[in-house]
Amino acid sequence: MTPHRTLHRAARQALLPAVLLPAAALLAGCAGAGTGSLDAQSATPSPTCLVHQTNQPADRYTAGANSDTRSVLEMMRYYTANGTKAYCDGKPATSTDRRWTELYTDLGGDPVHVPRPDRTP
Repeated sequence: MTPHRTLHRAARQALLPAVLLPAAALLAGCAGAGTGSLDAQSATPSPTCLVHQTNQPADRYTAGANSDTRSVLEMMRYYTANGTKAYCDGKPATSTDRRWTELYTDLGGDPVHVPRPDRTP
């Protein structure tokens, strides 16, 4: 293995706990509400626009005891990649859409990846 690859592997291994441990702590401390799933547009891996969310975040996205790591990471990936895109219907974010983006930032997502509450994507 080259020194360059070894350095990258070591950096990834050092970064992983630094990212996952705070996220796990946040998940353990959150009180979740809601019953819905995120529509991450899985049929369109690289959507050009966002669809409005119709369900509030379910406990698996927010609550420590009921959290599902795969669901949380899917949501985080979705908003990191697509959160600043406009909605397909051209309308502003709904209160449900804002709840999802608030959850994203509450769990440590960078606010630059989602619209500020006072503006739409």
